[in-house]
Amino acid sequence: MRIWAGWLTRGRWLIVAGWALLAIAGGALGGSVFDHAQSVGQLSADAESLRAEARLQQLKPEGETVFAISRDVDPYDPALVATTTEVAHQVRGLFGVHEVGDLYTAPGGQIGQGNRSTLVRVTFEPGASEAEIDAAVAVLRRLPNVLVGGKPLAERAFADQAVADAALGEGLALAALTLLLVVVLRRGAIAPLAAAVAAITTTLLALAGLARLTPISEYTVNVVTLLGLGLAVDYSILLLWRYREANDLAVALRTAGRAVLVSGGMVGAAMAGLAVFGEPLLAAMALGGLLVTVVATAASLTLTPALLAILGPLARSRGPLGRPGASGRSRGPLSVHGPFRVILARKGRYSDPNSPRSILDRLAAVAQKGPESVAFASAALLIILTLPFVAAELRNTDARGLPSSAEARQAYEVYLRDFQRGQADVVTVVVDTGSGGAAMRDYLDRLNRLPGVDQLQLRLEMPADATVVDLTPASSSQGPSVVRAVREVPAPAKSLVGGPAAELADYQDSVTGHFPVVLTVLLAAAGALLFALTRSVVIPVKAVLLNLLTLGASLGVLAVVFGGRLDVTTPVLLFVFIFGLTTDYEVFLLARITEEHRSGYATDEAVRRGIARTGPVVTLAGLSLILVFLGFVLGGLSAVREIGVGMAVAIALDVTVVRGLLLPAAMTLLGRWNWWPGDKGGEASGANRAPSTERAPSGVPAAARKITSR
Repeated sequence: MRIWAGWLTRGRWLIVAGWALLAIAGGALGGSVFDHAQSVGQLSADAESLRAEARLQQLKPEGETVFAISRDVDPYDPALVATTTEVAHQVRGLFGVHEVGDLYTAPGGQIGQGNRSTLVRVTFEPGASEAEIDAAVAVLRRLPNVLVGGKPLAERAFADQAVADAALGEGLALAALTLLLVVVLRRGAIAPLAAAVAAITTTLLALAGLARLTPISEYTVNVVTLLGLGLAVDYSILLLWRYREANDLAVALRTAGRAVLVSGGMVGAAMAGLAVFGEPLLAAMALGGLLVTVVATAASLTLTPALLAILGPLARSRGPLGRPGASGRSRGPLSVHGPFRVILARKGRYSDPNSPRSILDRLAAVAQKGPESVAFASAALLIILTLPFVAAELRNTDARGLPSSAEARQAYEVYLRDFQRGQADVVTVVVDTGSGGAAMRDYLDRLNRLPGVDQLQLRLEMPADATVVDLTPASSSQGPSVVRAVREVPAPAKSLVGGPAAELADYQDSVTGHFPVVLTVLLAAAGALLFALTRSVVIPVKAVLLNLLTLGASLGVLAVVFGGRLDVTTPVLLFVFIFGLTTDYEVFLLARITEEHRSGYATDEAVRRGIARTGPVVTLAGLSLILVFLGFVLGGLSAVREIGVGMAVAIALDVTVVRGLLLPAAMTLLGRWNWWPGDKGGEASGANRAPSTERAPSGVPAAARKITSR
């Protein structure tokens, strides 16, 4: 690493210039990725629900559908009748329109519940262009007091809102981060902020190029912004902290740089695990997540050290405004200032009497005094917080995921209230045989008697060699169970089950089926990387268990915040993000604990010293990441808000309950077994080293505190 540090120091201006050029190019050209962003489906093409939809298109080809609802009107008012009839006539004459249904020219016309709204439905030809749809929508807007909605309009609104949310979230998060880091780090804040901007813009530049080769989801940009800000800032803070402590760039890269590499590998493995689920939407997000992880790690290991080399004494300064304190004493490697000093650190009891003692340090001290009770209470708290998620309802993304001000959402909600009247979406069964035989009649009878089926209706307009049946579940929550029950009933010929409930069931079943593989990938990655860091098998297993507790508690809190209904993709994304990002703090802490242990300190003392020395940086990194995710809570898309809230809760729990209480309690209980099968009995590994002049917490030489019972 000293060679690497020397190269970075000598070429520091060239490295900064290279990253600056990439950032400028990304800022100028990376925005084109928004023009290529598209709606990517949740399911792979071989999902049964999508094959059922394709079969229906073969039997009766239909294009997209939009609808217009006139609210608070008298359906029989002569003026409304005349306007609606004229509008429907004009829409029928447009290119790409297949069918128009209104109240006065059946089929398709309806009067809403309460007799105060009317519906006009427009079905387009297969393959109708966006311009043809827009032309029809423009005519529909001539209806009085109208709301226009439908799937194509909702998809477009989702894409536009995702771009707006990314810009808003990035702006708010960057502003809040700048304030926090400047107050806490002063001039040293330049490095993490520059790394974050470079990571995001460079990744967007890469995505703009890849968008011409592979689908890029509108949500991919959100993932890039979230991870780019969080990872680059966290990693740069860690390097800056170690550089200030050691006053040596080579030492910072050898210690903190190694932790950054391990953490980047863990996050990258988590993103790769997201792709293993095999669904297009998750794969598109995984692409952005993997790219930004690689770029953020590279920026942290090249741009950040180069900036530290350029800043020199300014980066190492620990007093206000980058100057030493009045007494000439160091204020600690984090240079904590102002009101944040109360949160991040205060005068402590460790080797340097002026070193900060963080919240994490104080929590760890409590945990090590009573490890059994603290471990039990902390784990019990996290498990209790998980319970609300057990009863949560997972739902498909629909127009209700848009902001309440979006017309597509308002139209859909009025449609559900006035025209669908609380009925669940139908489950559609397509059978490749006619409906007249005895076997088919028996099959339909068995379907009608299934638990949860409220109504069965045949579609009469289908070809004679196929039967299409719509089953209405008693409630929306019963839809997936009805789908699975239908698939268990033997059909007289080849059958396919489709509809929104079937799509939800297919997604849930796909995630459940792939989860063991994903978990194996993440366990293998965690085991390999943390073993390389600690030479222990126990520590990686413990890390995974702690991450799962954090995930469960976060999902439980999220279920309470969002009223028990979550987007179906949220648990999967949170699982991967939490696994990757909370490992940051695991790695930061373990890297220093392992370093202290290899210096000859017993496990208890190594844990105390490791947390004392890393507590401020973990706390600051946690605060930074929480600000990043809270910046997206104000977004318009419910799925983005769920991820923002879920991750903010996860980081808050992880930095306090998990890393502050549960981790030190568990390591204290395990003692030397933490290091199995490596240096389990090696508490004496540093016994032959020269005694340290460093003072231990008790005031006696630190060497006297080494090699104790644990």
